[in-house]
Amino acid sequence: MTLRNYDIAELRRLDVAHHLPAQQDHGLMQKLGGSTIITRASGCHIYDGDGRAILDGMAGLWCVQVGYGREELARVAYDQMVELPYYNTFFKTATPPAVNLAAKIASVLGGNLTHVFFNSSGSEAIDTLIRLARFYWSAKGQPDRNIIIARHNAYHGSTIGGVSLGGMSPMRSQGGPLVPGFEHIMQPYAFNLGFGEDEEAFCNRAVAALEERILEVGPENVAAFIGEPVQGAGGVIIPPAGYWPKIEAVCRKYGILLICDEVICGFGRLGAWFGFQKYGVKPDLVSMAKGLSSGYLPISAVGVADHIVEVLRGYGDDFIHGYTYSGHPTCAAVALANIEIIQREGLVERVASDIGPYAQAAFASLTDHPLVGQARMTGLIGAVEIVSEPGTNHRFGGKEGKAGPIVRDLCIANGLMVRAIRDSLVFCPPLVISREEVDTAVGILRRSLDEAAPRLKAITA
Repeated sequence: MTLRNYDIAELRRLDVAHHLPAQQDHGLMQKLGGSTIITRASGCHIYDGDGRAILDGMAGLWCVQVGYGREELARVAYDQMVELPYYNTFFKTATPPAVNLAAKIASVLGGNLTHVFFNSSGSEAIDTLIRLARFYWSAKGQPDRNIIIARHNAYHGSTIGGVSLGGMSPMRSQGGPLVPGFEHIMQPYAFNLGFGEDEEAFCNRAVAALEERILEVGPENVAAFIGEPVQGAGGVIIPPAGYWPKIEAVCRKYGILLICDEVICGFGRLGAWFGFQKYGVKPDLVSMAKGLSSGYLPISAVGVADHIVEVLRGYGDDFIHGYTYSGHPTCAAVALANIEIIQREGLVERVASDIGPYAQAAFASLTDHPLVGQARMTGLIGAVEIVSEPGTNHRFGGKEGKAGPIVRDLCIANGLMVRAIRDSLVFCPPLVISREEVDTAVGILRRSLDEAAPRLKAITA
């Protein structure tokens, strides 16, 4: 491969002059003189404008399941663009890649999740879920069933609908007023909300919060409950044993829809095709994105259960919802080829029985570090909780969020891309990561924690 000779200084100047990168302190970006320019990637590494290799512990943004540099996916995109780069699905039309991808997704979803609606992003998939759930009940003659219950600190996208449905306070404080009709309950975050509590007791308390809220607003007003099998952007919150079957039981008791947001957990991240399969529940609606194409092209989807499709088909008129790029043929072709790679290389099984258990054990070794309160991982997604006192969940400076960014920046400087979510360092590498690369990542995490210790103690002092 011939590498391009970029003028990095000019790119950084133009970045400040014209580009607004996502989720940034734009004043800080100006002071820093622009973004770090990522110029290429291969396998599990990204490379910046100075040629520095960085092990990508975030799989891009939770998405590059098959790793970087897959020429097969580039060839599929090229061939599809030459044949049919784009067409819509509005005019009673469909394209071969969209139809074949829908069938492939249905085959890995299993059960009664037999139909698929396409979008371009996870946020669009969430808006589709909201509209589908509410339309379903309205078409069944129960229009008052429009409340959707989510969890505090949940992330369900960045559209106004997604932010309103999500439970992240910093996001909800910007760009209001929010869309009405959403309720929020406690998240199953034992390290923060149930430290030292019996796991089963904490689980039951978290599940009871759902039933209590349903009764508070009236079951006849509730359309659905939504949750990520493992909360990703919330800080890799792994639910206690038994949580999801008990949540499903509450949903069935009151006849409300169960929605699983699989945007992060889907396509092998947890050692199953989808998180709901790992936890043994049967949702009515499923959102997915990210790993669907390994981030190579923007595409998302919603898996829809048969009983919802029957209502759509019996409605007698249009369900007036869709996007210009719903079922985009080039994106669909790449996503289909990506799933075929995951199947051919056994990546889901690899996470379940090989690299996942290895990474979990390697991560657990960090618990002997005096700054680590917990190192948790399931499948190939984990988090390290930074604490000021061993054996506690106490934070530096008495407030969450002071330590995480410091350690994160040291990790990146030391050659590992991770994300800080408050005082959790989260790790979500490509599913093709090697054992040696896992060891490298854990070594950099430990080194960065060591280097951060003097600065963190100064916060307390």
